[in-house]
Amino acid sequence: MISTSRRSLLSLGSSAVAAITGTAAKASTPGGDAAALLLDPYYRELEKSVELPRAAPNPVLDPTTEVTRLTFGSCNNQVRDQGFWDVIAARDPQLFLYIGDNVYGDPGWDGGADLGSLRRAYERLAAYPQFDRFRRKIPMLTVWDDHDFGFNDAGGNFPFKRWSEHIYETFWDAPEDVRSHEGAYHARIYGPEGRRLQVILLDTRVNRSTWTPPAPGEILPLPGRYILDDRPETRMLGDEQWSWLAGELARPADFRLVVSSIQVSSDAHRWEGWQLMPRQRERLHRTLAGRAGGGLALLSGDRHVGGIYCTRPDGFAQGLWEITSSSLNQPNASNEEATRREPDADRVGPMVGDANFGGVAIDWAARKLGLTLYRTDGEALLTQSIDWSA
Repeated sequence: MISTSRRSLLSLGSSAVAAITGTAAKASTPGGDAAALLLDPYYRELEKSVELPRAAPNPVLDPTTEVTRLTFGSCNNQVRDQGFWDVIAARDPQLFLYIGDNVYGDPGWDGGADLGSLRRAYERLAAYPQFDRFRRKIPMLTVWDDHDFGFNDAGGNFPFKRWSEHIYETFWDAPEDVRSHEGAYHARIYGPEGRRLQVILLDTRVNRSTWTPPAPGEILPLPGRYILDDRPETRMLGDEQWSWLAGELARPADFRLVVSSIQVSSDAHRWEGWQLMPRQRERLHRTLAGRAGGGLALLSGDRHVGGIYCTRPDGFAQGLWEITSSSLNQPNASNEEATRREPDADRVGPMVGDANFGGVAIDWAARKLGLTLYRTDGEALLTQSIDWSA
């Protein structure tokens, strides 16, 4: 039997709750704390009446494992073909990094605080036998992006992010270190001394300032949606995550893969990316350059195109390499069109418009890294070898 107070709260409906908290969300910090406090009683009651979706159990990679091959991908629309899971599994990766837009929870969203469309998106993904087989076999690390966090381009002022995070943590059976703080960021180290791989997954959503749109009538110099925001108060990660990142980079490792759901290096567009907040990107470069040794490369997604990039910020004499893989099943251009429409002096080779996933191969003896973009039929489309021995 539902108590009177519980019935009254739920009878408001999620849209009404959203309206009640809207003013608080706008008046709060980018963390949306005021709205979150108002919503907590609603969510406590809601969880008693809904069953949150859960993915199949997933094996945990032994931290003593010497990692020589892993794959990663982003942007999986759960209503599209899921055959790529079997193709990725056929490469026998030791680890798969699922780096954002792991489902699309915002199509069909009514603006309600219950995030019903997000829960249904996870339910649909879990029901695919291809995903279920993969999940039960290949160790995975996950982090979210906008479409599995909130809505398109959402950031820290999303008022329902605490509920979204609870849905995320429940579905992926998130470990305690993820559940212990706000956001999905975490890190792992694998392998013996001399061959230690550190994987760092950043959360570019939960505390991020709102992107800045152009003024009415303003023409952007590049394709995209936003202008650069160089104000000191803009933030990408938030103080707690910056401190955590510095601590992780102080740990000994022989090579580090740093995952950002959005691109870091490209200046060739004005879509979402670290380039929109120049001070924050400079801070990221300084923080990464101050690591306690070891090689380093960036992995990113989000763009619905793939590419390999090399820039030379201070502290990276050999170059800072980044590989972007997107999308697993929702491409928006041919390889030729993707390359033509976005010239980029920092990109090495063409862009990949075909649906794709990324591969990383580590040759510990030679101190070489292989970065590859594969079409989702398994064909290698773009490969780059990197020497980090110097």
